[in-house]
Amino acid sequence: MLLALILLSLFFTMLLFPETVFQGACDGLLLWYQILIPTLFPYLIVTGLLLKTDGAAIVSRMLFRPFHLLFGTSFYGSFAVLSGFLCGYPMGAKIIADLLLQGKISLEEASYLLSFCNNASPSFIITFLVLNTIHQKAFCIPALLLLFGTTILLSFLQRILRHFIKNEDWIFPEMSEVFTQENSIFSKPLTHKMNFSVLESCILNSSETLVKVGGYLMIFSVLLALLELLPIRSPAFLLLKSSLEMTNGILLLSQSLSHPQVLYPLLLALTSFGGWCSVAQTQSMIAGTGLKLSSYIIQKLTAALAVSLLTFLYLKFL
Repeated sequence: MLLALILLSLFFTMLLFPETVFQGACDGLLLWYQILIPTLFPYLIVTGLLLKTDGAAIVSRMLFRPFHLLFGTSFYGSFAVLSGFLCGYPMGAKIIADLLLQGKISLEEASYLLSFCNNASPSFIITFLVLNTIHQKAFCIPALLLLFGTTILLSFLQRILRHFIKNEDWIFPEMSEVFTQENSIFSKPLTHKMNFSVLESCILNSSETLVKVGGYLMIFSVLLALLELLPIRSPAFLLLKSSLEMTNGILLLSQSLSHPQVLYPLLLALTSFGGWCSVAQTQSMIAGTGLKLSSYIIQKLTAALAVSLLTFLYLKFL
């Protein structure tokens, strides 16, 4: 009943302010067309091809031993870690879901990986966040270290909690187990071949993913535009608006705040969290896999809080 009332209120609000809805939809679709399609679509296709052929196995062969010891990941889990840190939202979630549905990682490992392998890409952090928004080239390395370093530290903490509270022994592998799993997989011949049907399947799957991402981006851009109509100027309302969608939220924060010790921690916290739009996109990627969105939200909010605190301390003491 409550949801129905909210949707009806939204519907009539959209009817009352058609120009605002139109502008918000245009902003979302332009961001999707100009930014997400060129930056995300090629990676979706290539990672899809890697998973459907032997490419992912080849990459995992190079990363398996160090990543297994560092993060406690399985053979293909190493590929998810690499992709999740390099390709941006929601690529990490999609690759983890694909590996889980293909039976290449377990549900327990997928839940663990989702907590820290679905992040903003380094290119987004450097170009959009630091160079185009903060305008401080010297902050590029600190921003990357604060964002990814905090995520990695929290992954170590989660491994400890999973080991001692949930008794998940796989999370701290013995060296002998590493070598055994490595030799078992390396002894298998690579058999998957590349052909046009595989390529077309990856293109169709990538296109479906992009449509979902674009749809959520448009919806949250419209919501943000409607919220801008409200004559509320409180800090809490600013945080609410900016948290809806990461890219527009970063711009909104940079336009509303100027003091670095306030602005920078909030910008990095939002980048770490990804915004509620990325949460919705992540849910669309993991639907039907058994992964829990609630756990993901808690873990991302925890990471955002930790990043903001560490950024504040960095600005204050360094």
